[in-house]
Amino acid sequence: MEKYLIRRILTAIPLLFAVSAITFLLVHMVPGDPVMLMLGEESHMTVDNIEKIREEMGFNDPLYIQYLNYMKKLLSGDMGESIRSRSPVLHEIKIRIPNTIELAALGMALALTLGISMGIISALHHNKLIDNVSSAISLLGVSMPNFWLGLLLLLFFSIYLRWLPVISGPSTGFKGLILPAVTLALSAQTAISRLTRSGMLEVMKNDYIRTARAKGAREGIVIMRHALRNSLIPVVTVVGAQFGGILAGTTIIESVFGRLGIGVLLVEAILLKDMPIVQGVLLLVSASYIFINICVEAMYVWLDPRIRLN
Repeated sequence: MEKYLIRRILTAIPLLFAVSAITFLLVHMVPGDPVMLMLGEESHMTVDNIEKIREEMGFNDPLYIQYLNYMKKLLSGDMGESIRSRSPVLHEIKIRIPNTIELAALGMALALTLGISMGIISALHHNKLIDNVSSAISLLGVSMPNFWLGLLLLLFFSIYLRWLPVISGPSTGFKGLILPAVTLALSAQTAISRLTRSGMLEVMKNDYIRTARAKGAREGIVIMRHALRNSLIPVVTVVGAQFGGILAGTTIIESVFGRLGIGVLLVEAILLKDMPIVQGVLLLVSASYIFINICVEAMYVWLDPRIRLN
């Protein structure tokens, strides 16, 4: 197990280098002069002074030299400076990332709770009314865009009923976190619910389930200890992908609900062509996604000791 994890971490290192290179190239393909963006369109500096700044900042160097310089700074913990605010990129991310972590964590927790609960209930009431209702909810969750669902929830619970705040800011506390987290969870729980249902239906047919019942085990123990645990491996697999979807969804949801996280930071940086911020956020999200997938694979052994990852 330990050897496998070490090998996966070592494999992730060149993957992160590849992500950084692709992000760097894509960012530098965007039209626009970063020096002019930094100075502002109404700058009265002469062409010679602008060229001097460009030379000092290394924008006249070949692209591969710029990338090597960027990687040297990155390996020392320096993601560069924001073109607009002139503050370190890492500082900008540190300010915003707690809001995104809170939203993503609560959204993932709700998605797991809803998805696994609905999957178990659907499997235990196969082809009955509650199973059909669960299937309809899952179909609705996967077919409705996040931003549209968020606007509907905002309109109903915040505008009409006035139960929850419109803006999800620091001053609104936990109440301001409910609607954006529910919006993320409703779409992410769909795959979890369907996989839990299909896995439970398959496992419930096995002989060891009948044996456990014949020995007099309580139905709750049969379902939770024997059936659910053995049907969770495909669910755990899809959780890694759903986490990536939730991270991507926070970009839109934070904009809809006015929550100042790294999603909003990324959107603002793209609109303002603040490329160091774009590079830093994309690299951070990619690293988080890779780390979550390593953790997901490590959980396979805990769920099923028969699996030997090494």
